[in-house]
Amino acid sequence: MASLDKSSRSVLFRGNTGHFPGDTLFAKVARAVCEAECLPRKELYEAWESAKRIRRGMRGGPVVELAAGHGLLSVILILLDDTTEYATCIDTNRPASQAVLLGVMENHWPRLKGRIRYVEGPLQNAAVPPDALVASVHACGALTDRVLDLAIEHRTRVAVLPCCHDLETCDTGSLTNWMDGPLAVDATRVARLRAVGYRVQTARIPAEITPKNRLLLGWPE
Repeated sequence: MASLDKSSRSVLFRGNTGHFPGDTLFAKVARAVCEAECLPRKELYEAWESAKRIRRGMRGGPVVELAAGHGLLSVILILLDDTTEYATCIDTNRPASQAVLLGVMENHWPRLKGRIRYVEGPLQNAAVPPDALVASVHACGALTDRVLDLAIEHRTRVAVLPCCHDLETCDTGSLTNWMDGPLAVDATRVARLRAVGYRVQTARIPAEITPKNRLLLGWPE
């Protein structure tokens, strides 16, 4: 069977389940996503690869997922670390199929029931517990900076996978004569976190999923 293009925005369907054999957690999650028939392939791989790297250094505490879309990141973060009691997914518009995806996930993992809630509204109004992990995968442009704002305000751990770097609205730190604009934006974000007392770690998810693959992790000291 030919391998799937991990960067494709095509929705995964039941007919794709054969591409994910085996008993690994990823294979089980992927087959459940196929069963839901609502999630673009790219989003599965982005959420999985980001969650894996986040959980290597950030465990426990509630998750607050911003610009959450379908909320798959929150689902995987709980599956990878059951000490996270609950997750709150926040977005201005909840996808109509989010409930379908969550329902399928809860059928496969009943321990998820009641642990993920969805809030429609502006990100800045999010309730953030002091021990939370604030996370976002591909909050477009300056939305990533709003995620960082919220984490800094509440002195919480933060994990972001930025995208759509808008050089008109995002701070480049006057670094564009030395490096390309999107990298300058992300380097400035690292410097900003460090300036307010965060310990920072950088990582990458595979470029075959997305060229916007820089993962930024921060812990308040």
